[in-house]
Amino acid sequence: MVTDISRPVAVRRARWLNAATIGWNTVEGIVAIAAGVAAGSVSLIGFGLDSAIEVSAATALTWRLSREKRDDCREDDDRVAQRLVAVSFALLAAYVSVNAFADLVGGRAPDGSVVGVALAAVSLAVMPVIARAKRKVAPAIGSQAAMAEATQTDLCTALSAALLLGLGLNLALGWWWADPVAALVIATIAGYAAITTWRAPSLAHTCCG
Repeated sequence: MVTDISRPVAVRRARWLNAATIGWNTVEGIVAIAAGVAAGSVSLIGFGLDSAIEVSAATALTWRLSREKRDDCREDDDRVAQRLVAVSFALLAAYVSVNAFADLVGGRAPDGSVVGVALAAVSLAVMPVIARAKRKVAPAIGSQAAMAEATQTDLCTALSAALLLGLGLNLALGWWWADPVAALVIATIAGYAAITTWRAPSLAHTCCG
């Protein structure tokens, strides 16, 4: 991807976007998990855990960006941060899958959650904007870790859509199974992202000063 943003400017923007991601997802995760526990919604809890994982991924990227002060090649640093993001995807996929299957088999019906629907709608509007901004700066830094973290934000957009559909169907029509099915969609997307992020090659400028 071609970019006309200089590396120093891209690094500053990446740090700002990273801080915004940590702040937003901290609040989002707390609200989602609290609402999910209250409603007994595995998809809402999974969404909250994804927010927590995205905070972890953004923290890994914060460490990666702090290494920009070094003058030597940063490819090894980038690879470590990238794989931390991949592992976070895998952990989310495993946790949500187990709990979603348990709910489907056990026939556990969650309560409707107006708070969850509102949260999913807001996230669906905000996350694509942040993801696009991240994708603009990642090539200028030459950081596959930054690109992977942008993918994490894209995943949050997809999760928001799945969550909104599942919670909406349950709230409006009483389709309790829509919640764990939405959770399985979330887990599938997360599992795919784990594989592609782990295998992604380094970007061209990782070793550039």
